[in-house]
Amino acid sequence: MQVLNKRYPNNCLLTVMDRYSAVVHNMEQVVMIPSLLRDVQLNGPGDQAQEDTPDLYTYFTMLKTICLEVEHGMLPKEEWLAKVAGVHTDKAENEIAERVEAQEERVSEMDLEARFHLHFSSLHHILTHLTLKAQEVTRKYQELTGQIL
Repeated sequence: MQVLNKRYPNNCLLTVMDRYSAVVHNMEQVVMIPSLLRDVQLNGPGDQAQEDTPDLYTYFTMLKTICLEVEHGMLPKEEWLAKVAGVHTDKAENEIAERVEAQEERVSEMDLEARFHLHFSSLHHILTHLTLKAQEVTRKYQELTGQIL
């Protein structure tokens, strides 16, 4: 596993981003055959798999994609909207634009400090959650391949 080179306070966003990046890079090094993750659910043996639950391969690709965005920056807004919509349809773009506009109206009522805190804490929470998912994917792959020591 990669070791963090920089020292920041534990709750610092940079620490969370570095930890996420290190865990995803470790996951990429451990998972040598990603196709083994197809159709394997993240839940344990006693849990019931739900139809809409993504498989480990989906998590693996999502975590890698997000890591690239964390390390290299975000996509331009148009590309991101197209990616979220899945296709370039006017209806989908209009719906997304309406939702974004409604959210901006709600957020504009808040002061900048409150908006910053909201986004900062949300990003911190999401990156922490994604880090745990990457660790789970790595652990599950190791179980599948018998690499657990």
